[in-house]
Amino acid sequence: MQGAIAEGIFPRGSRLPATRDLARELAVSRNTVLNVYENLMAQGYVNARTGSGTWIAEALPEGCLQSPRTAATVQPSTSPPAALSKRGASLLGHANASPYQWGAFVPGAPDVREFPHKLFSQIQSRLNREPDIERLIYSNNGGCPQLRQALAEYLSVARSVRADAEQIIITEGVHQAVDLVTRVLCDAGDTVWIEEPGYWGTRNLLRINGLKIQAKAVDEQGIIPDLAPRSRAPKMIFVTPSHQYPLGVHLSLERRKQLLDLARKHKSWLVEDDYDSEFRFSGQPFPSLQGFEPDAPVIYMGTFSKTLYPALRLGYLVVPKALAQPLRIAAAELYRGGHLLVQRALAEFIQKGHYMAHIRRMRKLYSQRRRFMTGLITRYLGPAFMPAVNHEAGLHLVLNLPAGSDDVAIAALALQRGVKVRPLSQYYMHPQARRGLLLGYACVDERQCQDAFGILKACLAESGAL
Repeated sequence: MQGAIAEGIFPRGSRLPATRDLARELAVSRNTVLNVYENLMAQGYVNARTGSGTWIAEALPEGCLQSPRTAATVQPSTSPPAALSKRGASLLGHANASPYQWGAFVPGAPDVREFPHKLFSQIQSRLNREPDIERLIYSNNGGCPQLRQALAEYLSVARSVRADAEQIIITEGVHQAVDLVTRVLCDAGDTVWIEEPGYWGTRNLLRINGLKIQAKAVDEQGIIPDLAPRSRAPKMIFVTPSHQYPLGVHLSLERRKQLLDLARKHKSWLVEDDYDSEFRFSGQPFPSLQGFEPDAPVIYMGTFSKTLYPALRLGYLVVPKALAQPLRIAAAELYRGGHLLVQRALAEFIQKGHYMAHIRRMRKLYSQRRRFMTGLITRYLGPAFMPAVNHEAGLHLVLNLPAGSDDVAIAALALQRGVKVRPLSQYYMHPQARRGLLLGYACVDERQCQDAFGILKACLAESGAL
């Protein structure tokens, strides 16, 4: 046992098994184990704490054998590299998920501290005391029925979505929703359109599922749906019509009609990602593309990651009636749905009005923080750095940079100093990318925002962008 302690098999400060339990497990007498423990204590390897057992010493005695495990960790690895598939290597080669998901100025991060955790916990605790069997087994019907019904009612009022509960499928976020619809409705090699620039997460999922991606430019009216003569029609068109990610424009009435006409003509699917449409701070929210026309060829995606908190891992699909049953079956086969207790609690949270109340409160808070951020930009950087599109919406804005700026280098310099921004150029597929920085303001109070902005300003000056 002395060697095991020295090698780190028993970590320092950890509790050793009770003597009686260890003797039973090893099939030896308890006296044998007691003698070993006493010898270890005499040599300084363990400490006995009255009433709480025997613990490995935090500081091992001098002359203790060096842990072979520790020594091995500092030696260069001689193991052959992991043999990844081409698909796996491609996924890792294009991976863009940041390890930094909180703080100034992480884009798209809601202020999770403001969620009414106590209220939601009370709902969960009450429902968990005597849960129905149906909420403790696998889900094969698209998620909790009460949540699907609550969403159908909420989306009808808040987003003008035309659907009943049977058309809603609960997912573990938008990534799973994209994976589901592309696996079921597309074949490898099918053409899909995405926005340029656009969300890298969707792009990587499409790539890993073997689809041919065509990036379509975005202007002040949204995606430009140009289908060249003799070009292959897209099987799917992925859009963020209410608040384009990351530029912030909304899809104009004319472009909506063009997209719907194109989709009907070529039997394509429009996939509408309505990721943060609740956070519009002036005027009326733009209605969903899904509800623009009856029986529109639109698959609507939403998430609770922005309105509640990301770790909840709950999103949803609203699909045409003809797709509802096939996609429910496919979801059960691929993902074995669960989390029904949390879904039931969320259904009650929505039905009793807590969800809308929370959104109204956060809309006011985020609006104030956005105004504070734009005030800093105007005061310390000047109007040239203001977003080209300054719609009062969302959880981030795009800071313009002068021509020739290296937004990747600026972001790296800021990160070294504790400020987390994302370079706009990384949202483009093609090299002729516009340069800028995504600044998330939602999870940063005014004091933090002021301090972090001062650091970012210094980084801009040092890089020559000022």
